This record gives sequence, structure tokens and C-alpha cells, in this order.
Amino acid sequence: MTTTTGTPGAYAPRPGAAPLGRMIAAQAVLETRMLLRNGEQLLLTVIIPTLLLVLFSSVDIIDTGAGESVDFLAPGVLALAVLSTAFTGQAIATGFERRYGVLKRLAASPLPRWALMTAKTASVLVTEVLQIILLTAIAFGLGWSPHGNPAAVLLLLVLGTAAFSGLGLLMAGTLKAEATLAAANLVFLLLLVGGGVIVPLDKFPDAAQSVLGLLPISALSDGLRDVLQHGAGMPWGDLGILAVWAVAGLAAAGKFFRWE
Repeated sequence: MTTTTGTPGAYAPRPGAAPLGRMIAAQAVLETRMLLRNGEQLLLTVIIPTLLLVLFSSVDIIDTGAGESVDFLAPGVLALAVLSTAFTGQAIATGFERRYGVLKRLAASPLPRWALMTAKTASVLVTEVLQIILLTAIAFGLGWSPHGNPAAVLLLLVLGTAAFSGLGLLMAGTLKAEATLAAANLVFLLLLVGGGVIVPLDKFPDAAQSVLGLLPISALSDGLRDVLQHGAGMPWGDLGILAVWAVAGLAAAGKFFRWE
């Protein structure tokens, strides 16, 4: 073995960054492990949605209309799972990473900033897949009987994830970590109550319904419910609302996000 200068027995160093795809995959695995090891994150992403699904499906507390309660609740809880991971969990985690200088250090690494955000998005998607598998299994055990177009469900979930990710990153990149923690949890609670997740929107006054129906959580929960409970085709109205929120949120996050 020779070096480039012809000296036998020496290795020729080849410094350089790992392939971009490998760096993104490694960062995504790290982000997912950190998310799943965080007790507060597990409370938001797994325990609360599971408890809400089991409790309100088993006890007749809220009038969910004709049919089994679980048929109404399961789509809403799936929407809540997307909200908890893509918005609340991501906003809090990213906000504290920014506060402690983690994002600044990562930005100085060979991993491009857009690749870091791609890895975070991949981590969110992996977590959501695990959430959906768990919640779907529980809902089936409670007697859920979904039907509809799987492609419509997938498109709703993807657009919902994009919308909430953009809003979560916007909050994390503009507010202090403590303010992000308080605001993200407050928004989670408000949307849980007023976003059509557990309480039907028709229980609110007409004026409030018009406003609440434009929220991304309402569009996602209603769209999933139209497909999975009522067997509708593509819920274009709800998809349009989610698309607007996704474009606006991601664009604003890209423009105003501060790395330090």
C-alpha cells in the first residue's frame, strides 16, 4: 500500500463529510430516540391521546351523535396525535435546543440547516406512524369500524403534519424556550377543546363554528372523520385549509426562524 507520494506502508487520508443521505438518516434516528426517551413527550404523544380515546369511548360523557362514540372519537384522536407530535412536541424540543445552543452547534457542522430540518421532519413522521399504529389498534379493540379512501387519509395526515410542523418551528424559532413551552401547551389544550377533536363543532355557537372550522386541527379532524366515519371521498375543503396553513407556516418558519 502506498500514499500519493509513493511512500510504502502508509495510508492516504481522505478527510471529508459523510454522504448527505447518511447524515440525515443518522440525525433522524438520534432525534427519534431523544423524542421517545422523553417522559413529557410520551405523555403528550401517547398517554393523553390513549386515555382520551379509551375514556370517552367507554363512558357516555359527550353526545357524539348517531353511531358508536369510538367512530366519532378515533379520527379526532388521530388528529390530536399529529398535533401533539408535529406541533407541541417539536416546538418544545426545538425551542430548548435553540436555547442551549444545540442548533447553533449543529448549524456549524457539515450537516446543512435544511438537512437538519429534514431529519426533524423524518423523526416526526416515524413517531406519528408509531402513534397511529397504537391508537388504531386500541380503537379496533373498542369496536371502531373505519371505512373510506386510504389515499385521502394519508394526504390529510401529511398535510396536517406539514401545517403543524411549520407552526411549531415558527414558534420555537421566534420565542424564548420558556415562552414556547407555555404557549405550545396552552395551544394544545385550547385546540383539544375547540378543534373538533372530542367535542363536535356543532356544539359551539354558529359564529364560533365559522372561525373554529378554519383551524388546522378542525380541518384535519373533520376531514379524517368525513372519510373514516362517513366514507367520503377526497375532502377537498379540509385539504385546502390544511394546504394553506402548511404553506404559510413553513414559509414563515423559513423566514423568521432564529438559530440562536
